[in-house]
Amino acid sequence: MSNDMITVFVAAGETEAQQVRSFLEANGIPVLERGEALRFTHGFTMDGLGQVELQVPEDMAERARQLLERADGGEFRLDEEPGEDDDASST
Repeated sequence: MSNDMITVFVAAGETEAQQVRSFLEANGIPVLERGEALRFTHGFTMDGLGQVELQVPEDMAERARQLLERADGGEFRLDEEPGEDDDASST
């Protein structure tokens, strides 16, 4: 594994960063966060303050980008529980 880290995602705050980080780590990709300390005290991003760069090892960057593209495309979206639509259509 390479020691060089590559930014694959820039989150608009700590909540988004943790969601994306968890997704990548669940797929076996280690993640390093890099960003302003202000994101811990202020829950918003303004003019770049609060942004979080998510970095992965260089040799895993392409796989991470592919996973993020697939997620953005809805491929990993959770479907509704079976039968939920059945109740709504019968009223």
